[in-house]
Amino acid sequence: MSADVTEASPSSPLKARRQSSSKPAVAGLLSAKEFEAQENKVELELAKGAAKINWKMNTHPKEYPEQEIFKRLFTTPPLKSVELLFPQTGLTITARNLKGVTFQDVFDAIYKHNKKRADDELSEPYLAGFYVDEDDLGHAIVRVGAGKEGAPVGKKKKGGD
Repeated sequence: MSADVTEASPSSPLKARRQSSSKPAVAGLLSAKEFEAQENKVELELAKGAAKINWKMNTHPKEYPEQEIFKRLFTTPPLKSVELLFPQTGLTITARNLKGVTFQDVFDAIYKHNKKRADDELSEPYLAGFYVDEDDLGHAIVRVGAGKEGAPVGKKKKGGD
């Protein structure tokens, strides 16, 4: 019993190359190194809404009530990667997207780090917002807190006992 062995022809799908995405890249997209090496320093600005967020970091981003924020770019100018610094713990998390980092990428990166942590493991479980330090423009500083009145976002307390 002999098996027929055939070679892959040039038109065979076995020899096909991966094609690049048909979606165009965002205009002005920079890598972190390109941003830091700019001669005429452009200030890194975070998108509107980045200063006030109340999201529990160990819950899935799909549970965040304001889903329209996820489609927006996180920074101006758009960057391929953003380092998120947690000054309370010294932790650094990197959010990446070759077409420009969006809020979805940031939330996903934070969630990926915290998804297996219980509520009592996080001293301050809520993401309060982001800001940029004037001395270190290549990083976004993360503000965390105990949340609004300690209640989870998007859920209302039921009255009565």
